[in-house]
Amino acid sequence: MRKILILGAGRSASSLIQYLIRHAGAQDWRVTVADQDQAHAEAMVKEGPEVATGLALDATKADARGALIAAHDLVISMLPAFMHMDVMQDCLRLKKHVITPSYVPDTLLPLDKEFKAAGSIVMNEMGLDPGIDHMSAMRILDRIRREDGRMEKFESYTGGLVAPESDDNPWGYKFSWNPRNVILAGQGGAAKYIQGGITKYIPYHKLFQQTVRVEVEGSGAFDGYANRDSLKYRAQYGIEEIPTLIRGTLRKAGYCEAWDAFVQLGCTDDGYPMELPKDATWPDYIESFLPDSPETDLRTRVSKYLRIPKDGSAMERLAWLGLFERNAIGVAGRSPAATLQHLLEKKWKLGPKDRDMVVMWHRFRYSVEGQHQTIHSTLSVIGEDTTHTAMARTVGLPIAIACKLVLNGGIKERGILLPLAPSIYDPILDELETLGIAFNEEELEA
Repeated sequence: MRKILILGAGRSASSLIQYLIRHAGAQDWRVTVADQDQAHAEAMVKEGPEVATGLALDATKADARGALIAAHDLVISMLPAFMHMDVMQDCLRLKKHVITPSYVPDTLLPLDKEFKAAGSIVMNEMGLDPGIDHMSAMRILDRIRREDGRMEKFESYTGGLVAPESDDNPWGYKFSWNPRNVILAGQGGAAKYIQGGITKYIPYHKLFQQTVRVEVEGSGAFDGYANRDSLKYRAQYGIEEIPTLIRGTLRKAGYCEAWDAFVQLGCTDDGYPMELPKDATWPDYIESFLPDSPETDLRTRVSKYLRIPKDGSAMERLAWLGLFERNAIGVAGRSPAATLQHLLEKKWKLGPKDRDMVVMWHRFRYSVEGQHQTIHSTLSVIGEDTTHTAMARTVGLPIAIACKLVLNGGIKERGILLPLAPSIYDPILDELETLGIAFNEEELEA
């Protein structure tokens, strides 16, 4: 019997847990789901009580966390990214395998030799983005290399969005994953990419102003903005000499323009608590970011301060959120970002019958014997419901399949790994196709 521990049972864990439960009998697995909310953990495993257990755990408590990890063979951390390092340190000490959907922390890389010596696999970036994006890109890049192609351009954009039939608000967005990550998207350093051989940097305060239009056949037109550090993937993807490489995030057209208003006002700052009473209103919240003015109309003042049309689409999106209506905020002592999150969690909530959508778009431009070629590779997944969302499926299922690979000896390497090798990405992408997560490719001469 192999024992699997899942730490954290948030929005993205539902399909992961369901897969592990449904395969537990054939694979001789026992699954433990540990969450700070015991009732929630128990509810997440109700499909398979004979093979799965839900229990309470405060993952910040080192002794309790370590004791639970020690009793399992493989750990899947679905905790917030800042907590992964503590989990991985435990797994190193206890010689356990660990999988996460998050980016590799810089502090983890120096431990690679120690994990190898412990015989442990540390698989990071095994979700959607990062995760499926890497695997689908590497499958095509490796094929181009086999054809002796020379890469000239690689662009990749991913978006967690709302399905068209559930798109009933002017932002074209509803939460299908951690809202805090949406509010803080793009912070923590300038976005970096390379364009025509020139390294480009976009500081956070300009990020949502520099967008590109991305047309995805069958899904629509989107705005794309640069995501984190694209440059490091030149080496990881084996395309060090490529003159253009950019990875980004997709949002419905118009979203970025309106979100930039929040950035410019300061509403996405998470660095200090606001001194607003609980009965303060949303106009009070907006007023706190504006300079003094003899103008009394708040909407006019905001439009002048941001230099955007008073009756334009960005201002209409802000108004739809109720920011100019004298409704009480209802919370106090939170940062500007957390206060805004409180509002958006109500306004951007998936309704009982709503479904979400995940869209991924890759464009490869390369040459073979002087002939230029272009490949478009696209993925579109619609969620099943508000539990097994497209986001939960595309984040959780790759992790679940990777878990099976690890426990069945399908991954021979040890240490800190990314899903960039055919021995990892082929079986995972192949099984994802059987689960309805499949790419469409179009080859063009260009």
